[in-house]
Amino acid sequence: MLTVYAYQGCDTCRKALKWLKAQGISHEVKAIRETPPSPAELKTAVKALGGELRPLFNTAGGDYRELNLKDKLPSMSEAEAVALLSKNGNLVKRPFVLGDGVVLIGFKEDEWRQTLA
Repeated sequence: MLTVYAYQGCDTCRKALKWLKAQGISHEVKAIRETPPSPAELKTAVKALGGELRPLFNTAGGDYRELNLKDKLPSMSEAEAVALLSKNGNLVKRPFVLGDGVVLIGFKEDEWRQTLA
C-alpha cells in the first residue's frame, strides 16, 4: 500500500491523486502539513536519492525562502535536514510517496507510470 503525503490545496497533489485513482492503485493519503513524513521515512527517501537532500525540499515554498535554506542547505547534515523536514510539512516537496520499495517525490506522470505500473 502506498502512503501519499499531500496537501489538498496543491494542484500537483490533486493531479497525482486523480492519476492514482484512474490507475486503480490503492493508496492512503496523509495531510503533509499536519502529519509530515517521519524521520525514518525521510531517511528512506534520502537513501533512494543516493544521499541527495535538495530534492526532498519544496524549494518554491515560502517557508523554504523564509528560512533561507537555499544558502543553508548545502552545509546541512542529513540529520539536520531530516529533523527540519519531519517537523515542518510545508518544507517537504509534494506529493511525497512511499511504498514497498517505492519512493516518489513530486508528480511526473512518466516516472510514476514506470515505477507503479
